[in-house]
Amino acid sequence: MSRLMKRSATAPAPPVAARELTAVSADGSRLHVEVHGPDGAPAVVLAHGWTCSTHFWAAQIRELAADHRVVAYDQRGHGRTPAVAAEYGTEALADDLEAVLATALEPGERAVLAGHSMGGMTLMAAASRPGFVEHAAAALLCSTGSSRLVAESLVVPVRAGRFRTRLTGAVLGSRAPLGPVTPVSKRILRYATMGPGTAPERVTECARIVHACPRPTRVAWAHVLAELDLDAGVREMRLPTAVVAGTVDRLTPIVHARALAASLPECVGLVELAGMGHMTPVEAPEAVTAEIRKLADAHLKRDAPAPPDTRTKQEENV
Repeated sequence: MSRLMKRSATAPAPPVAARELTAVSADGSRLHVEVHGPDGAPAVVLAHGWTCSTHFWAAQIRELAADHRVVAYDQRGHGRTPAVAAEYGTEALADDLEAVLATALEPGERAVLAGHSMGGMTLMAAASRPGFVEHAAAALLCSTGSSRLVAESLVVPVRAGRFRTRLTGAVLGSRAPLGPVTPVSKRILRYATMGPGTAPERVTECARIVHACPRPTRVAWAHVLAELDLDAGVREMRLPTAVVAGTVDRLTPIVHARALAASLPECVGLVELAGMGHMTPVEAPEAVTAEIRKLADAHLKRDAPAPPDTRTKQEENV
């Protein structure tokens, strides 16, 4: 058995959902939704990023599902959500999130929404939507940005300018197959998306997730992200919002996180994770989970016994 297979065999299996749901988006797309944790517990909704899936949030789900109801879903074309013939774009991201919220939450129920990378962009795209306003109590934007993603990217190690922007766009939008997970592919992934000190097993975990993304999905969303402009959506996020980012993120460098923190109407904190790259929920799972839990503790109500009725019979009859 190869070293890689041994690691895979001993890696924790993804959390098993308590329930699986299907959310139907505005264009008829059917989205795979998982619900973890006890019914009636405070709700957390997780939106993954480009080329990922619900498995990306495994560490957060394991920890939070002990005392929260955790909703995770596969973005269209990712994981167990099929690709669609319709055009991909930020409106579709917002439509899909609204569908998930309507399907997994009760009317009027509030949740903490956390989005990583394209998942954070999903929250920005949906910020003014009625479903978002109804259900979002607080938000976490993790390793994400609202615009100029290709121009600011440091994946291609040359001087900033038009040449680097064009080359970066070509690399990120390449139609070349990723192929199997190999030592070489893991080194490339680590360089582009993770910090230099990331544990090998976490690099392998991310590689398995990223390489499982279908090539057409990867390419289609790459073109959307290259043209992204959600600066107006950031200003619409009128709810307590925390920002988390790695200081050595090459894909969405730390300048994006700092710009978000400066532009958000109700930013409640910017956490810069030293030495971490783009895949922060996997690279620094405890830190990301702690930020989600902090928002949930501050902004979600927990069931509590009703206060004793101290009114007198005379008051009741008035």
